[in-house]
Amino acid sequence: MISEMIKERNLPPLLPREEMLEVLLKEEYGKMPPLPESISFETEEGVIPNFCAGKAYCSRVVAKCVVNGKEFSFPFLATLPVDGEKLPFFIHMNFRPDNPDRYMPTEEIIDNGFAVFSVYYKDVTSDDADFTNGLAGVLFPDGKRGAEDSGKIAMWAWANQRVMDYAQLLGDKLDLTRSVVCGHSRLGKTALLTAATDERFAFAYSNDAGCSGDALARGTNGEKIKDICKNFPYWFCENYKKYANSEQNMPFDQHYLIASIAPRHVHLGSASQDAWADPVSQYLSCVAAGDA
Repeated sequence: MISEMIKERNLPPLLPREEMLEVLLKEEYGKMPPLPESISFETEEGVIPNFCAGKAYCSRVVAKCVVNGKEFSFPFLATLPVDGEKLPFFIHMNFRPDNPDRYMPTEEIIDNGFAVFSVYYKDVTSDDADFTNGLAGVLFPDGKRGAEDSGKIAMWAWANQRVMDYAQLLGDKLDLTRSVVCGHSRLGKTALLTAATDERFAFAYSNDAGCSGDALARGTNGEKIKDICKNFPYWFCENYKKYANSEQNMPFDQHYLIASIAPRHVHLGSASQDAWADPVSQYLSCVAAGDA
């Protein structure tokens, strides 16, 4: 039954990981921003006094990068249990700077023996068509992009990877073999792209990533490429627009994104009543990626 449903979608076959990533970046998300020429971190400890009733300490860290010869900085929060070492940890890109947050129950996560790093996504670049601010402004001083240049999702993913750079400096406190990148909706798409393009992440967890994230585009009953490119074209590269109403002509589908993370672990959150994300297409995407 499931195999027949996948066959009906007429999906392109899986390719070696690097080939799948190449087509995804060229045709959907845009090329990843370049690695920083230099990076350093400035830490302010104890920014939330007596955090989690003293069970954890929360620091504000500023990543100070040089990209394309220009300075770019963004802040994030590092929350680690007071007791414990070699901790597994989450890197979470959030819709707000709050800690805890309704998308991020930090105290419960701490109680279960994890550390949490959180980034407010608009501290990296705005969630709109303005490509002159934040990281976008560093990459595109005139605000104009080429057909394969980074969309905002690729820029947010790049920032997650810089937080991982910081986590690697805490090797005495963190278990770098148990790292998780996570996010919801557009930031779930971001989490998947982060892990696909950076093998340092052992786990990727996305919630309701849907269209252009974890759901197949071919045959979807939910949001389509024409919808997402009409409302949020800046999340993607300019090339992606050509597949509006033309999904069957794509040389890829979203199972490529999930398969690019293999053999590392992926957990996808879905909602039975979220028709816009199309849970069936999300599930079939996982199955189609299963041979990776």
